[in-house]
Amino acid sequence: MRAAIFFTPPADAALTRAAVQWLGRGAFDGEPTRDSDPAIDRLVAEPARYGFHATMKAPFRFADGADLADLDASLADFCASREPVAIDRLVIAALGPFFAFVPERSPPALSELAETVVRTFDPWRAPLTDEEYRRRRPDRLSERQRENLTEWGYPNVLKDFRFHMTLTGPVEANERASVEARLRERFADVDGAPLSVDRLGIFIEPEPGGPFHLHSLHPFRPPIEDR
Repeated sequence: MRAAIFFTPPADAALTRAAVQWLGRGAFDGEPTRDSDPAIDRLVAEPARYGFHATMKAPFRFADGADLADLDASLADFCASREPVAIDRLVIAALGPFFAFVPERSPPALSELAETVVRTFDPWRAPLTDEEYRRRRPDRLSERQRENLTEWGYPNVLKDFRFHMTLTGPVEANERASVEARLRERFADVDGAPLSVDRLGIFIEPEPGGPFHLHSLHPFRPPIEDR
């Protein structure tokens, strides 16, 4: 079993509803959300397995002596101590060969949150095995990303973190324009909308390569002005 700490909006949020319809499954209940569509299914196979999310602590095996119940309690306490982070506009963008929702302008508080999560919950993570390390293709990473991989189990953390909510796997170059157009049409009602990062969840992969599902979701405390 592996666990991960992800952000995901509420199940009934317009963004979530649109995303799980596109991906074909939701992590809240693991159920299919639409009929199979070969033209879409091939684009979303990878992100659908993880569920709609933004990574805060990448999937990890538990260290000796660590367990899910303790992680869950600690994450609940952590979230109760945090205030939401506001993203003014969440937009569709290409990140290399795949597409995702990203902040048009990322607030510094978002990077601070992600770094704090990585550092706070690293004691629950078992060190990478040699196979897990090689799977990340360290030869394709920068020196700093390789250092991140060794120290934190994931290359895209700290200064290499970028908040994103993945919508596709890699898309061939000759298809990217048409896929982008399809995404912009599909998500027209939520592309450019604000987003509040106001909760974190534990997602579980029960078996290697299997779909992730949401184990628990913990809200942040309300902003001072709302108390």
